[in-house]
Amino acid sequence: MATDLRLRESDEIQGDIIAGFKKDNVSLLFLKFEDPNQARDWLRQLAPQIATTRQVAAFNEAFSEARKSSGGDDPKGLKATWFGVSLTYEGMRVLSATDPFEKAPPTGSGLEAFKEGSAKRAGALGDTGDNSPENWLFGNGRNQPVHAVLTIASDTEQDLVAAVTAQREAAAAAKIVTIFQQNAKTLLGSRRGKEHFGFKDGISEPGVRFFDRPNPDNPEEVDGHPGTRIIPAGEFVVGEEPAPGSFTDYPDWARNGSFQVVRRLAQDVPGWWAQVSVKLKELKRAKAVPDTATDEWLAARLVGRWRSGAPVCKHQDRDVPNDPKASSDNNFDFRDDLEGLVTPLWSHLRKSSPRAGLQAPNPSVPPLDAKDLDGRRIMRRGAPYGQPFDPASEGPGGPDDPRGLLFVCYQANIQAQFEFIQADWIDQPDFPPGRNPQPGKDPVITEADNVDFESRGPDGAIRHTPLSFQQFVQTQGSVYAFAPSISTLKALADGRLTGRSQGQQGGQTKPQTGKAYPADEFLTVPDQWRTGGQTQFWACHGDQYRKISVADGSSHTDRTVKGDSRLSALPCFQGVGRIDCVLPMPDLQNPGGKSWSWVFHSTGGKQQYRSVSITCGGSHTGTLERPDRDLTAWNSLNGVERVDCFLPVPDQQRVGGKSWYWVFHTSGGRQRYRLISVADGAAHADVCERTDRELSQWSSLNGISRVDCFLPVPDRQRVGGKSEYWVFHGEDYRKISVADGSGHQDRVVNDDRSCSGWDSLL
Repeated sequence: MATDLRLRESDEIQGDIIAGFKKDNVSLLFLKFEDPNQARDWLRQLAPQIATTRQVAAFNEAFSEARKSSGGDDPKGLKATWFGVSLTYEGMRVLSATDPFEKAPPTGSGLEAFKEGSAKRAGALGDTGDNSPENWLFGNGRNQPVHAVLTIASDTEQDLVAAVTAQREAAAAAKIVTIFQQNAKTLLGSRRGKEHFGFKDGISEPGVRFFDRPNPDNPEEVDGHPGTRIIPAGEFVVGEEPAPGSFTDYPDWARNGSFQVVRRLAQDVPGWWAQVSVKLKELKRAKAVPDTATDEWLAARLVGRWRSGAPVCKHQDRDVPNDPKASSDNNFDFRDDLEGLVTPLWSHLRKSSPRAGLQAPNPSVPPLDAKDLDGRRIMRRGAPYGQPFDPASEGPGGPDDPRGLLFVCYQANIQAQFEFIQADWIDQPDFPPGRNPQPGKDPVITEADNVDFESRGPDGAIRHTPLSFQQFVQTQGSVYAFAPSISTLKALADGRLTGRSQGQQGGQTKPQTGKAYPADEFLTVPDQWRTGGQTQFWACHGDQYRKISVADGSSHTDRTVKGDSRLSALPCFQGVGRIDCVLPMPDLQNPGGKSWSWVFHSTGGKQQYRSVSITCGGSHTGTLERPDRDLTAWNSLNGVERVDCFLPVPDQQRVGGKSWYWVFHTSGGRQRYRLISVADGAAHADVCERTDRELSQWSSLNGISRVDCFLPVPDRQRVGGKSEYWVFHGEDYRKISVADGSGHQDRVVNDDRSCSGWDSLL
């Protein structure tokens, strides 16, 4: 049975949420809107630039494969710059000119947390004293409110600087104030992948159902990553199924989005390490640790891992920096260490993600299983900022130089996930609960004035040594925001929270009656091309299809002929979860009452194609003529990872025994196009006539980052030397024309409109 990885194909979910930008250079711009209309115009221009999950997942996979091929080196020729945007509650109010909540959010919910914002909730999270909002650099809820957070991430510093400059200029032109800019960058050399205290970061990120490929032998874990649990997607993406018992009552605008927490956490590196040294001496005087214990030994227990990332529970005596498997090891839990004698109960690792082995207050109750905590997971996307600490430096890198962690996380429920972890676990001395003495707070990132260090004495009894830790991590800014779906971003750019109040099609205005159904592909019903002034198509979307008709004439009235059915109901589409695109065989349209096509579809994240035929007549029976094959069987598609759509060259169909097509395809997360030809005859020999070019070569596709499919306007093919097409991208479409002749000049006939303007796609 094919693995369902449908979220990898999402053009609705922003790319940083579950795919992850994973760039060495990051900048966050905290923005304030001064003029709502200009802010909407800015968002309208920005929306097509926002990276989607499909783009980022494809790039990351290509990057990973290239790194394997090069023996572990980063591929120099493969790079990208990604954009993401999130909006605060006030930012959404400004853009939509209305309250995002029709009624007050439920008390104690994540929606309430989003509406109130992080400054108002700071006290409950331990952000008091030096950490209180009055000392924050951004997000303090006072003079300069944050309306939007623009994330810019790039493989190179040069590309990041260029992108940030362009985005700041675009914001300024729209009367948007950049109130703060936070840069972050992967540390270099031996510090790569580590935070400023020196420990490897980001090891314990969860897998996501319908995105990460499960282990065939253990479907609860990510394939190739033992111990990495696959968490229900609804814990990170609103509208997907969450873990049992999680909150699900979200407004429509939240679907396919995720709530974001951003925090600037300053780190006093020399102070933290000096404290470790002092506490080690206290423990040695109390004979609570071995005489051979070092600062590294104690620091590893505070964190729960050694500097390399190797878990203390598997490597109790020393680090193993030369063992790459140990540095990314998640295949462990704490069921055999319920008392915390090996990995302390208050270690950062156990406080932030207790895994299997969390003991209830009643010792007669078995420890919780890891799956019982699925609803408390978050997706972290942080990065260090500032220069690494260098005690000899008088400039950058010195003890007073700003440095720390830019903490970013995504979740469906801020209260039940981020806030719960922070307030009920990390900052709660009585967690794990029901112990005497209490374990204490997390000493890595909080002020932990009464930590219980447990050890076993010579008589075998457990000994308790109290320790007090000062706080050397300071909160210097925090924002709660929401990363909307691409559709919601476009709606907000029109001053609405969802959809449009009216849609247009063919010059006629019609009231909107529901949410649009953006098609993946259209397949012409073989014997229904311009029959009686109507043309019928099958519109495919996800694992379903419906039959629609489009009338000739200036209005091109459309209607649904037959409602949705499952693709799997047709024998020729058994095993197909979603049709990516279809290419009719040029010389096999209606001979002998059958029309043949190549159908491209993805299974388990890999695209394949098959040959099918559909009979003419009322039943339109579909037959699988040739089973799935890899793209490598097409000479013209060499180097193509995924075909998105074909556009026939209008005046080059079956000319001289061959037909020409523009092939739009995605590689490395970016869509390009090439020109190919397919010959008549049994072999259908194909040739790449012109190599890849950028979408920017098409003036009619300006502003589109990815074309989903083309639909020919039936009565506007080869009319006056031009052919017209509807171009579908995301939840919008536009009409373009392509001229006959060597230049095949193209232009926009109608600008973008919502797919909700099509009655047949509602």
